[in-house]
Parts: sequence; C-alpha cells; structure tokens
Amino acid sequence: MRILILGGDGYLGWPTAMYLSRRGHEVAVVDNYFRRRACIELNREPLIALPNLNRRATLWERVSGHRLTVHIGDVCDYPFLLQVFREFEPDAVVHYAEQPAAPYSMMGHRQAVFTLTNNLVSTTNLIFAVKECNPACHIVKLGTMGVYGTPNIDIEEGYLEVEHKGRRHRFLYPKTPGSLYHLTKAQDGDLLYFYCRMWPIRVTDLNQGPVYGLTTGESAEDERLLPMFNYDDVFGTVLNRFLVQAVAGVPLTVYGQGGQTRGYLNIQDTLACVELALLHPPAPGEYQVFNQFVETFSVNDLARKVQDAGRALDLRVEVQHLPNPRREAEEHYYNPAQTGLLSLGLKPHYLDEATLCRMVQLVQKYRDQIQPELIFPQVRW
Repeated sequence: MRILILGGDGYLGWPTAMYLSRRGHEVAVVDNYFRRRACIELNREPLIALPNLNRRATLWERVSGHRLTVHIGDVCDYPFLLQVFREFEPDAVVHYAEQPAAPYSMMGHRQAVFTLTNNLVSTTNLIFAVKECNPACHIVKLGTMGVYGTPNIDIEEGYLEVEHKGRRHRFLYPKTPGSLYHLTKAQDGDLLYFYCRMWPIRVTDLNQGPVYGLTTGESAEDERLLPMFNYDDVFGTVLNRFLVQAVAGVPLTVYGQGGQTRGYLNIQDTLACVELALLHPPAPGEYQVFNQFVETFSVNDLARKVQDAGRALDLRVEVQHLPNPRREAEEHYYNPAQTGLLSLGLKPHYLDEATLCRMVQLVQKYRDQIQPELIFPQVRW
C-alpha cells in the first residue's frame, strides 16, 4: 500500500514508518516538529538526542534500502495537507499528528487552546482531504483507552448494546475522559463516527493504552534510529519514566495510592497492531474500533516489576508515593475487552523481567544524559 503517516517524527510515528516500509509498503511521513519544539520550550528534552526527520530518513535508506518521503508542515494547514495527498495519493493514512500528552493539555489556557485546535482541526482536515482526493482511503486514527475513563462496568470494544424499555440500540461506548487531551481524543472519535455516517469513508480508531519501550527491530540497525524517548512528567509514559528513575537512583514516583489500572503494550505491538488495522479495513461508511493493549497493570504492579528487574541488575530501586497531581480514581474496577486485534493475528509481547532488564540496560548507556529534576510532576489538575 501507499501509506501516509501524519506525525511521522514522533515516539510512535517514526518506528511505524520504518516498520511499514521494511514490510513492503510505500511510506511518506508528515511532521511539523511540535514535539521537538515543545520539549525545548519546556526544558524536557528526550533522553537520546536524535537527527532531524530528513536525516533519519536518509540514514534509514542507507541501512535498509527503503526510502521514506518526508514532508515538513502542519496538518492543520489544509492547503499543505491537500498538496501532500495529491502528490502521494495514499491508500491509507495513519493519524498520529495530535498533541499527545494529558499534562501538556492541562498546563494552562495556551496549551489547552493549542490541544483543542491541533487535535480537532487536524482530524477535520484529514477527513475532508480524504473526501476530496480519495474517499476509499482508509483512515487509521490512534485513539486512547483513556477516553473510556474507569467505569464501574466492563469496557467493551468501541460500542455498547443497550436495552431500554424493551428496545435495543447499539451506541458508541460512553466516554468519561480524565484530561483535556483525552477529551479531544473522544471528540475526534465522534467527528470520525459522524462523517462515516454522512459519507462513505473508512475509519479504524485504535484505542491504545500507554506504550512502553525503547527499541524495535528496525532501530537495532543504528541507535540514531531509536524513537523519541521522553521520561519527563509531561511527555513520558509511566513505565518509561520508571525505567529512567531506576537507572538514575530516583525513587519511583507513584501518584497517590498507586491503584490506577490501565492496559499497556510494548512499542513493537503498536507497530503490529497498526499494520493489522491497515490490512483489514472496514467497509465504506464504517467506523471500526479496536482496543489496543496487551496486559493490564496498576501503577503499583509496574513499580514492583521495575524493582524486581533492578534487583536482577544490582540496582537498588525504591518507591515513593507522592500526593496525586491528577484528579482520578486511585482504586477502581477495570475490565476492558481486547478481542479484535487478537482475532486478526496479533502475537503479543509480554512484560516479563527479561524485557524490563533489556530496557534498563539500554537506558544505562545514556545515564549521563538523565536530568532527574524533569521527573517530578509539576502540572496539577
């Protein structure tokens, strides 16, 4: 396929581009460097300094023989996006081009307006570009399990069958997001569902849990091909933060009681899930939803696992419970469904001690670049 990746410089976008190109797809990437600029502005730069997108694409072609087409620009600029569509003529688009961090969205008015504008306008522009250029083009949008919140019933895969006063109807599963970022992810899902009902476009929404990991098969060729790995309080996911804290000798920062439970997956499974979604498009006019995670853990579970891995590597890893900077349930029921991607052939990577030890050992190579002061939460809501 000809696959366009929006947000192709990011933690997930760049590994996805390499993975799909190696598997025979023709890939183009778009990015406006928001994540890099925000990291510099907030003094929260990634653990590993990386070449810019054009240089990474050149390096990837040199080591793999696979070419990536690079476009630097803003998906919220509709003429720019239309030009990319007309030049590349994609069969499918993977939409990562959204502001990805809950803490960033809750920092203040400017960050809130940017998150709303970027995430909803980028999605709207994508929908209209598909309609105008190729209605058969499959949109794969990276959603989040966070749109569901923590309801006191099982979480189904996208939809909920409801019986009310003797009649039945199938609704999108009710959404109770816990940050402005998660709210925009719920809203862009509603936008896509709306336009699937209005026009015969094809959409797959991948409601993904928090991702962990530093390496993929493709980045093994050269560490300059590694993903953009953040460990700070704004852009770093919880397990990635814990890995760096273990190496830096900083106690693992568990927010509140630590019972917050979510569905997690290895970055390698993200890549496989995206390709499975691309290979199994929905029918025209269908809004298809998959819950994209492998295992559920509480924050306390993750802290214990990192402690065990640290012990195996002769690291003393301590845990520190901090007052929770977020308004969220710290103990709750959590039982989400996850059958769709498994039925398509996903072969998951599980979070065992050997996997954790390998990740910790890679972080140790960059220990001198860790800034411990970036770890502690400064954004509260």
